[in-house]
Amino acid sequence: MQRYDLRHLKDDLYDQIVEILDKTAPEEVSIFMFEIGDFTPVQKSADLVKEQGHELLNSIKFNEVDWTLVVKRKA
Repeated sequence: MQRYDLRHLKDDLYDQIVEILDKTAPEEVSIFMFEIGDFTPVQKSADLVKEQGHELLNSIKFNEVDWTLVVKRKA
Protein backbone atom coordinates (compact mmCIF):
# COMPACT_ATOMS: atom_id res chain seq x y z
CA MET A 1 0.00 0.00 0.00
CA GLN A 2 1.32 3.39 -0.99
CA ARG A 3 0.03 6.87 -0.14
CA TYR A 4 0.23 9.71 -2.67
CA ASP A 5 -0.18 13.34 -1.65
CA LEU A 6 -1.64 15.14 -4.68
CA ARG A 7 -2.80 18.24 -2.79
CA HIS A 8 -0.32 20.42 -4.67
CA LEU A 9 -1.87 19.50 -8.03
CA LYS A 10 -4.91 21.17 -9.50
CA ASP A 11 -5.24 20.53 -13.25
CA ASP A 12 -2.95 17.49 -13.42
CA LEU A 13 -4.69 15.58 -10.63
CA TYR A 14 -6.50 13.14 -12.92
CA ASP A 15 -3.56 12.50 -15.23
CA GLN A 16 -1.38 11.85 -12.18
CA ILE A 17 -3.85 9.33 -10.73
CA VAL A 18 -3.91 7.41 -14.03
CA GLU A 19 -0.11 7.54 -14.30
CA ILE A 20 0.37 6.23 -10.77
CA LEU A 21 -2.17 3.43 -11.20
CA ASP A 22 -0.51 2.39 -14.48
CA LYS A 23 2.78 1.94 -12.61
CA THR A 24 1.24 0.13 -9.64
CA ALA A 25 1.35 -3.66 -9.38
CA PRO A 26 -1.93 -5.52 -9.98
CA GLU A 27 -4.08 -5.94 -6.83
CA GLU A 28 -2.02 -3.29 -4.98
CA VAL A 29 -3.89 -0.63 -2.99
CA SER A 30 -3.07 3.07 -3.37
CA ILE A 31 -4.27 5.97 -1.27
CA PHE A 32 -4.63 9.35 -2.97
CA MET A 33 -5.04 12.60 -1.04
CA PHE A 34 -6.17 15.78 -2.80
CA GLU A 35 -7.98 19.08 -2.16
CA ILE A 36 -11.71 19.02 -2.82
CA GLY A 37 -12.83 22.64 -3.17
CA ASP A 38 -16.37 22.30 -4.57
CA PHE A 39 -16.48 18.47 -4.48
CA THR A 40 -16.20 18.23 -8.29
CA PRO A 41 -12.82 16.43 -8.03
CA VAL A 42 -14.38 13.77 -5.79
CA GLN A 43 -16.91 12.56 -8.35
CA LYS A 44 -14.60 13.09 -11.31
CA SER A 45 -11.77 11.07 -9.74
CA ALA A 46 -14.16 8.29 -8.65
CA ASP A 47 -15.53 8.12 -12.21
CA LEU A 48 -11.98 8.06 -13.59
CA VAL A 49 -11.00 5.13 -11.37
CA LYS A 50 -14.07 3.18 -12.52
CA GLU A 51 -13.45 4.04 -16.21
CA GLN A 52 -9.88 2.76 -15.88
CA GLY A 53 -11.24 -0.57 -14.60
CA HIS A 54 -9.94 -0.30 -11.04
CA GLU A 55 -11.84 -0.76 -7.78
CA LEU A 56 -12.66 2.20 -5.56
CA LEU A 57 -12.47 0.80 -2.03
CA ASN A 58 -13.20 3.98 -0.11
CA SER A 59 -13.73 7.70 -0.54
CA ILE A 60 -13.41 9.73 2.66
CA LYS A 61 -13.30 13.37 3.67
CA PHE A 62 -9.96 13.66 5.48
CA ASN A 63 -10.43 17.13 6.95
CA GLU A 64 -12.15 20.38 5.95
CA VAL A 65 -10.34 20.72 2.60
CA ASP A 66 -8.79 17.33 1.79
CA TRP A 67 -10.21 14.08 0.46
CA THR A 68 -8.76 10.58 0.24
CA LEU A 69 -9.48 7.84 -2.28
CA VAL A 70 -8.47 4.26 -1.61
CA VAL A 71 -8.09 2.39 -4.89
CA LYS A 72 -7.21 -1.22 -5.69
CA ARG A 73 -5.55 -1.67 -9.07
CA LYS A 74 -7.02 -4.41 -11.17
CA ALA A 75 -4.95 -6.47 -13.59
